[in-house]
Amino acid sequence: MIDRSPSPDKIQPGHLLLRTAGACDLDPQHLLEVFGEQRRRFAAALQGFGPDDWAAPTRCADWSAHDVVRHLCDGTAIAAGAGPDDRTLDLTAGFDPRITPRGWLTASAGESPDATRRRFVATTEELLVLASDRLAQGRRFDVRMPYGPRDWTVLLLHGFWDSWLHERDVLLARGSEHPTGGDATFYATAYGVFLAAAVAPRFGGQVQDKLTLGGDGGGVFEVDSHDSVTLTASHGNTTGPPAAEVADALAGRSPATAVLGDVPASTRAALTHLADFMNTPVENNPT
Repeated sequence: MIDRSPSPDKIQPGHLLLRTAGACDLDPQHLLEVFGEQRRRFAAALQGFGPDDWAAPTRCADWSAHDVVRHLCDGTAIAAGAGPDDRTLDLTAGFDPRITPRGWLTASAGESPDATRRRFVATTEELLVLASDRLAQGRRFDVRMPYGPRDWTVLLLHGFWDSWLHERDVLLARGSEHPTGGDATFYATAYGVFLAAAVAPRFGGQVQDKLTLGGDGGGVFEVDSHDSVTLTASHGNTTGPPAAEVADALAGRSPATAVLGDVPASTRAALTHLADFMNTPVENNPT
């Protein structure tokens, strides 16, 4: 059963509660630390890129490494500039994850790779300082996410998931390892499961299941999308499909059957609506 009781005053270490209705519960200070580590690690890798590396293709169709990093700069600016009831990521306000971010890239179309890298570093540090100040001041306000209004710390988690995934898009496509830690993979996988479950009802899918995932970042991820979406996740030393590979599959980077083949077909079908949506050309998608 999913616990729908009010969230505790402080989430326990290694646990996460995300909901589309009712309070979410996460440790935003720890998330911020993990986010900073991820961004600084990626920035250090980018420092060694040459012209061919910046122009190289990634796991994102039609996006080079340079395009991906420019996109991350756009996302950082959005997170830093978001105030109460911000609607940048609101589907009802016109946001479409397949086309809107491509439009944002036009503002930096002529930017050099070195300028992009410096902007990436600068905007990252600005966001980390801003978010740290907000947490110290105890500021709470909702922003509009694709699945409804949530506290701004959930937007921070969304930004981390996007950044972690795109770091993999660049590094794995060039044959490099993705040196992510267990906490980072846990956050990214938990949010990926939550987002996939939140998208499923839009396509008639429902999920109520418990996923036990292995590898660094693994644990137990219990999700229920009936009525509203609730995810409870517990980080632990468990066995099962590798968490990082599941996060990839749910985002459409690899076939879900390759890593979720032992999951009930109804659960797998519901959770893969997000990947199907993201991988469907806009002109052929009826939504």
